[in-house]
Amino acid sequence: MISAEPPARVAIVGGGIAGLAAAYFLRDQGAEVTVLEGSPRIGGKLAVSAVAGLAVDAGAEALLARRPEGVGLIGAIGLAGELAGPATTSASIWTRGRFRALPGRHFMGVPADLDDLARCRILSPAGLQRARRDADLPASRRNGDVPVGDYVGARFGAEVVDRLVDPLLGGVYAGRADQLSFEATLPVLAEESRRHRSLADAAAAVLGQARQPGAAAGAEQPPVFTTLAGGLGTLPRAVANASGAHIGTNATVRELGRTPAGWRLTVGSAAAARNIEADAVILALPARPASRLVRGIDGGAAVAAVLAEIEYASMAIVTLAYPVGSFPLPITGSGYLVPAVDGRAVKAVTFSTVKWPHLADGIHIVRCSIGRIGEEAVLQRDDAELAGIAAADLAEATGVTGRAVDTRVTRWGGGLPQYTVGHLDRVGRIRAGIAAQPGLAVCGAAYDGIGVPACIASAQRAADQVLGYLGAPAARGQRVDARE
Repeated sequence: MISAEPPARVAIVGGGIAGLAAAYFLRDQGAEVTVLEGSPRIGGKLAVSAVAGLAVDAGAEALLARRPEGVGLIGAIGLAGELAGPATTSASIWTRGRFRALPGRHFMGVPADLDDLARCRILSPAGLQRARRDADLPASRRNGDVPVGDYVGARFGAEVVDRLVDPLLGGVYAGRADQLSFEATLPVLAEESRRHRSLADAAAAVLGQARQPGAAAGAEQPPVFTTLAGGLGTLPRAVANASGAHIGTNATVRELGRTPAGWRLTVGSAAAARNIEADAVILALPARPASRLVRGIDGGAAVAAVLAEIEYASMAIVTLAYPVGSFPLPITGSGYLVPAVDGRAVKAVTFSTVKWPHLADGIHIVRCSIGRIGEEAVLQRDDAELAGIAAADLAEATGVTGRAVDTRVTRWGGGLPQYTVGHLDRVGRIRAGIAAQPGLAVCGAAYDGIGVPACIASAQRAADQVLGYLGAPAARGQRVDARE
C-alpha cells in the first residue's frame, strides 16, 4: 500500500482498455486515480451497438483465450460467467474466384506441412513447387530485423506470402508483409527459426509448443478465442466500474509538464483549460498523441521523435444483417480472408452469427473489413458507398441475394499501429526515454502487441512502474492470470 498522506495522485491519459486496466491494477493501493479520455466515451477500439436488434461489436470482437491476461482480468472483475466461445474458427481464403480452405497446420500463414498446403489448392502448381524448396534450401541467415515477407518469401516463394501470410497479417494489423517486422509480429516463430534450417519445421515446432501441456498430438484443444456474451465492447465499462477510478470523458489533455512536486496536465480547450496536478502519469495513448505530450517535457524531445516514427493504419468495419434465406448455401465457416493481390476492397469477412452461436437469432450478421495501410483512398467514400462495396464483394463471394435489412459502418481512423521493421528497437528506446522521466509510464497497443491481452499486460507493467516510483510494492495481489 502507498502510505503517502494525502493520497498519491495518478493521472491516466487515455480511456481505452489499456488505460482502464492500469486504473484497475492501481485500485486499493492508496492512490487517487483519474482517467482522462478525450472522446465522449471510454473503451477505445472496444465498442458495441445494435445491428438488427442484436448487440454486435463494432471494434475488436474476440481476445486470445490462451493468453492469461484477458481472461484473467475478466474473471477478476466477476465476468467469467459471461465468457462465450466460438462454434467454429475454421476460415477460408477467397482467391481467384473461389473459396479455398486454410491449411490445417500453419502459423499465421506460414505452412508447417507442405502436403497439407497442397491439398488446399491455394497456390498454383509452380507456387507449390517453389514452396517445397524450403526443405532443401540452406539456412537463411539474418543480421537484425527483416520484413516478414522477405524472410518467408526467401524460404517459400512469393505465393505463400501473397496468398497466405499477407492476408493473415493484414487481418490483424491492417498492414503489409513487406513492411511488418518479423521479430515484432511473429516473435515466437522468429526465435524458433534460428533453431531450424527449414521454416516449415520451425512453424511445426511452434504449433507443437502451443498444444496444451499434457495433451496428446491430435487431441482436441480448447478454443483459441473467446468473447463476452454481451459483446467484447462491454468490457471497458465493467473494468472502469471495478477500478474505482474517477473517469472523465471529453477531457483532452493538451499539455504535460513537470512541476517541483510531480506533474501538471492541462485539460480542455484553450478557452476553458484547467490544470490537474499528479504525482505520477500513465500515457495510455496511441504513439503520436503521446509524442505530442512528451515533446513538451524537458528532455522529452528524443523519445517524442521515436514515438512519432510509429505509423498507424486506418480501416472500417461494415456490418451487414441478412435474413438467413438470403444465402444460397449454408454457411459453415467463421469467415474468409482476401489476398491484397486480388485487388478487392474487402480484406476479411466474419460470419458473426455462425462464429458466435449466442448471437443467432434468425438472421446472419456479417462483418466486412475494408482498408489497410496505403489504402486510405477507399475510406474517403461515404458510409453508403462503403456499405455498397462490402455488399457487392460479399454477393460475388457467397451468392447472397437481396438487400441487407440493417447496416452499420464503423470507421477506425489511425486505429492500428504498424510494427514495421525495427519496432522492437524503437520500443526499447521509448521505454528507456520514459524511464528517465520519474513518475511517467506508457502502455497500450503501440508497444508489445495490439490484442486485448497484450494491452492489459502493458497496463500491468505501467502500473507496476508507477507503484515502484511511488514507493509501493508492485501490485502482486492485483495481478490477474488464468487461474483467477
